[in-house]
Amino acid sequence: MVSLLARLPLPGQRDPDARRPWYPAALAAAATLAVSVLGLVGLGLAVVVVQTLDPSGGLPVGGSARVAGRLWLLAQGGGLRLPSGPLVLAPLLLTLAVAWGLSRAARGVVRLVDRVGAGGAAGVAGTVVTVHAALAVLLALAVDGPGARTDLLRCAAGPAVLAAAAAGWGVLRESGLLDAVLDRLPGAVRAVLPAVLAGLLTALGLGAAVVAVALAADTAGYAAVAGSLGGSGAGAVGLLALGALLLPNAAAASLGLAAGPGFSVGTGTVVSVHGISLGPVPALPLLAALPDTQAVPLLAFVSQAVPALAGLVAGVTLGRRMIDDDGGSVMAGLWGVLTGGLVGLAAGVVAAVAGGSLGDGALADVGAPPVPTALAVAAQAGIAAALAGAVARWRSPG
Repeated sequence: MVSLLARLPLPGQRDPDARRPWYPAALAAAATLAVSVLGLVGLGLAVVVVQTLDPSGGLPVGGSARVAGRLWLLAQGGGLRLPSGPLVLAPLLLTLAVAWGLSRAARGVVRLVDRVGAGGAAGVAGTVVTVHAALAVLLALAVDGPGARTDLLRCAAGPAVLAAAAAGWGVLRESGLLDAVLDRLPGAVRAVLPAVLAGLLTALGLGAAVVAVALAADTAGYAAVAGSLGGSGAGAVGLLALGALLLPNAAAASLGLAAGPGFSVGTGTVVSVHGISLGPVPALPLLAALPDTQAVPLLAFVSQAVPALAGLVAGVTLGRRMIDDDGGSVMAGLWGVLTGGLVGLAAGVVAAVAGGSLGDGALADVGAPPVPTALAVAAQAGIAAALAGAVARWRSPG
């Protein structure tokens, strides 16, 4: 009894292990601020270096900083109003980098706070979303100018949605709440989720391979476009970096080509296996991957196998992860149909996020149509996943 009383805190004495209620929120706000500051500094330095080494002088440091800030906002779903029309196109590689940073920040906060419950996890995620959206609005006001007006609504909503997805994922993983939720799901559902992810990553990877092959087949066109833009070696590096940032967008567009509906670069340029219409496009070296003639290239027909291959990978992953309690080959085939449908749904979401607008008129619509792409991928991947899932479950020992 004496030892128990000795361990009790005295009146007015604070438990050394207790955290103040504002501690997790303050830590989450600081981590979110650090992600934005480090990201903007790194992006700004890259733009400044490219502009500084340009033999024509390039932009001043302030102009380079504004370009970096606008690129940061575009990557998170923001929008700009240019004299030529609205610019809404997220470079998805930068988007993924921002999401990764926010997710790591949220996980780090939960790890430091320790023993966070559902309420604490929601508080951390909410703080990340609020602070990140507020910083995005302040940045939008800072980079707003006569030549490029920022769309404040999109610059607030886009970062908020991205932060909610990234921070929510990070908090759920680190707090253990995600495992608790997954443990409550039926076994087959737990097998479907990684199968859908495997199928989507396969589709995007093959789409990127299609873009790479198309670029390799027209290196002369790439060099001609890059040379027409002028600049030094640093300018070439800058164009290469911009193409790398937009590579996931190109891979998502190739999913539309592989599924059948095709993709467009404005109203004048439409590429699909049913026909090609070529019109004026922006002077971006990555667009050298577009066909040079009205004839449908062989690569477009070969790419038609991408949805089926994605469905096969998803089905094999599903069948190998199912256990005896989840049923046999017939049930695996039925779950495979659902898995393929979800792969198509995910492909449609990616196509919607990867597309956008490069202005009014002829360039108002860029990318693959989300709904037709989702339906086409779902139909093809669903059949392939059903067959692969049934075979994989039949051969699986578990």
